Amino acid sequence: MILDYTKEQLEQLGSFYTASEIVQQPKVWKKVIDGLIEKKSDIEGFLKNLHDNYNFVRVILCGAGTSAYIGEILLPCLQFDQQYENFRFESIPTTDLVSAPSHYFKKDVPTLLVSFARSGNSPESVAASRLGNQIVKDFYQIIITCNEEGLLANDARQDNNSLLLLMPKETNDQGFAMTSSFTSMLFAGSFVFQTGKVSKYREFVNEIVHSAEQFFSLTLINKINEIAKQKFSRIVYLGSGMLCGLARESALKMLELTAGKIVAVYESSLGFRHGPKSIINDETLVVMYISNNPYTRKYDIDMMKEIYNGEINVQVVALAQNPNEEIRRNCHYLIEVPMNHWSDFELAFLYILFAQTLALKKSINLGIEPDNPSPGGIVNRVVKGVTIYPLK
Repeated sequence: MILDYTKEQLEQLGSFYTASEIVQQPKVWKKVIDGLIEKKSDIEGFLKNLHDNYNFVRVILCGAGTSAYIGEILLPCLQFDQQYENFRFESIPTTDLVSAPSHYFKKDVPTLLVSFARSGNSPESVAASRLGNQIVKDFYQIIITCNEEGLLANDARQDNNSLLLLMPKETNDQGFAMTSSFTSMLFAGSFVFQTGKVSKYREFVNEIVHSAEQFFSLTLINKINEIAKQKFSRIVYLGSGMLCGLARESALKMLELTAGKIVAVYESSLGFRHGPKSIINDETLVVMYISNNPYTRKYDIDMMKEIYNGEINVQVVALAQNPNEEIRRNCHYLIEVPMNHWSDFELAFLYILFAQTLALKKSINLGIEPDNPSPGGIVNRVVKGVTIYPLK
């Protein structure tokens, strides 16, 4: 069984790749950490060279779509917890870098571009890399990709200022939406700048794999089935800090896999009051990503209580670790994350499993094929139709 389907059922539903790639993630994470540890000396040597030769290094985390959100999630973590004190991190989507390169690339500022890319063939990802080389005097790259034959990977092999980090082959998702590619590259992006914490990462992987296997229990799948059957036409994902970036990716998964039939948005818990809350009606599902930071959690709970007890009949789902009675009383569905008291970064790996699975289930309920939700080609697995103009 895959989730609660047979292989034959998933094939008939046009869901085999997406479901399999969601479920395979715990096993893939083990391969990711093993592969990164093998490359540990290469990573440290590459970064030490930058650290020792420049007083200041600008590090741009980039990608397009889901790949861009990896940088958005990592940014709060890396700004205050990494090994290189002269590195300064930014998260800028390649779609921004390419359309306005003069706003972002600075000729005399040593720059390390960290590219996240499932296929490595997206026009903007390739163009961002080449524009950086064209504009910046001291330009370096780390390419984290799931496709060893992609353009980014091939370019990196021919560039002495680039380090190529390939994810396990099975992370090059064949389904339309990025799932295992997303979590694998998120994991890799964190490890690259914290290689001194190998034992911590090994321990985390062992714990998260065990928890993920519990997370895919039939009890939870049945609860997700029940949520997916609710008659919502809108979904809102809310999170604070780095969980806001995860909320953004979660909303995109629902939007992609339901071919836009479910309006999906995201916001921070505090930001939601400032206008975006207008989206709520009686066909809205709100998913709260509850932070494990005691201070931040207060704001998440306040927003959840406000929505749950508001005048509009809104269904509220809360995801939390170690939920207290206040959380339990103010949601319709509670997804309780097992095991220890983790950081929000660690929680993200389980929270996203919920979002991916819910999007898959809702897509199937709507009669859409998750592996190819846009057969008319409105959107594509690898973006098409982009003209890249030469920069003079």
